[in-house]
Amino acid sequence: MSIHLVGGGWAEPGEAGAGDEYARFLEEARARARAAGRAADASGRPRPRIAVVAVGDEGPADARAHADRLLAQLGFAAGADAADAVEAVVSAVGPGREVPQAAFAEVDGIVVGGGLTPAYRDALEPRFVEVRRLVASGVPYLGFSAGAAIAADRAVIGGWRIGGVPVAPEETSEDLDEVTVAPGIGLVDVAIDAHAAQWGTLGRLVAAVEAGLVEGGLAIDERTALIVGEGGLVAAGAGSVWRVLPGDQGVVVSTMGA
Repeated sequence: MSIHLVGGGWAEPGEAGAGDEYARFLEEARARARAAGRAADASGRPRPRIAVVAVGDEGPADARAHADRLLAQLGFAAGADAADAVEAVVSAVGPGREVPQAAFAEVDGIVVGGGLTPAYRDALEPRFVEVRRLVASGVPYLGFSAGAAIAADRAVIGGWRIGGVPVAPEETSEDLDEVTVAPGIGLVDVAIDAHAAQWGTLGRLVAAVEAGLVEGGLAIDERTALIVGEGGLVAAGAGSVWRVLPGDQGVVVSTMGA
């Protein structure tokens, strides 16, 4: 099973390639559901039980609306309504609240959504050990935007300046001034940033690597997934994944096409 890191962005119904970045995650969750003997959907495919975690900037209702958008994207991947394709176990919490302990009970897959990355890290931190245990046991993980960033061992959770010097648009700051690195879930050993081409966050990751805040990282475009599995790194979806690594004469940047 794999770790799926999506760089944010939403597909619309009928849009070409809608759901491509979620397809392999759904396939892996179905394999778990089949092994667990879950009931089938209308097409006879296993209907996986998916934990969906959303932290709303404005409260639980905001979080629930975000979770519903994530489920719609899974529905595009399934070619069906998400309510028919998966059994969703939604944990929708407001700022300052923890994700409940029962959120991940007997699930075939985990989806962690997007919003303010520091809020997601804080809400999920008490469950980090449980998430790592489940992923190690074969449960696939999909992180969307903030959910991708906090999957790292050392997570870039926001900020737009280093030493007072701007390195990314202020709008990408996540309500933080200086670029901030904090302990993440620990599913991948390099830093992750999202919305790379769309929001200009690639510059933040380049600056973080150059400043030695992180040893290296991957910046993911919207509508794009980086899949980390036994076969190495694979990109899927509409955009690119940008590798950012330290080099002998500065930072080296290259891309993986989807």
